[in-house]
Amino acid sequence: MDFEKLWGKALKATEIIRSRVQALSVMGDTHVPYVLLSESSINLGDTVVRKGEVLVQKPSLYIPPNNPQFEGFEFENAEEGFDETSFINFLIVRGITIPSLRYDNKTSSLDVYEGKLSEAIKHYERTLQKEEDVRTGLLAGPEDCWQFSILIFICSQVIKNADQDIRRLLDDYHKRKGN
Repeated sequence: MDFEKLWGKALKATEIIRSRVQALSVMGDTHVPYVLLSESSINLGDTVVRKGEVLVQKPSLYIPPNNPQFEGFEFENAEEGFDETSFINFLIVRGITIPSLRYDNKTSSLDVYEGKLSEAIKHYERTLQKEEDVRTGLLAGPEDCWQFSILIFICSQVIKNADQDIRRLLDDYHKRKGN
């Protein structure tokens, strides 16, 4: 499968069930934990549970504009000729820009929930709510393009916080200017 098909599949099938409540940091690194649920392609009727965290690093002066860096997303596939550069070029050609930050994905566990995707969604929604977890996002997406689903989630968080981020930056600027 190529990037075009995987990207289209992820756009069509990714569902952000529970957004992260806590805002992303403007001035520093942000750890964005997630739980990604996918219908298992091996054990039909079961759900693959991928838990992890993306570290969205604070922008650095040495990173050129429109050149995001991705680590831990496993874009490398020698057989298909996929790599991070090919993926970034794929996005640029389609007019998709991702902020020039560093995105470091660490999958902490890969497990199987014995039950349908809809049951797993309800289970993890209840668990996150019971734990009063405002940091972790819950999403569902296809198993074979999990990387794209996570990126869609991360980008939705960046967009969600844009207004607040601009206000915070302006407030910080005015406080410094006033001192």
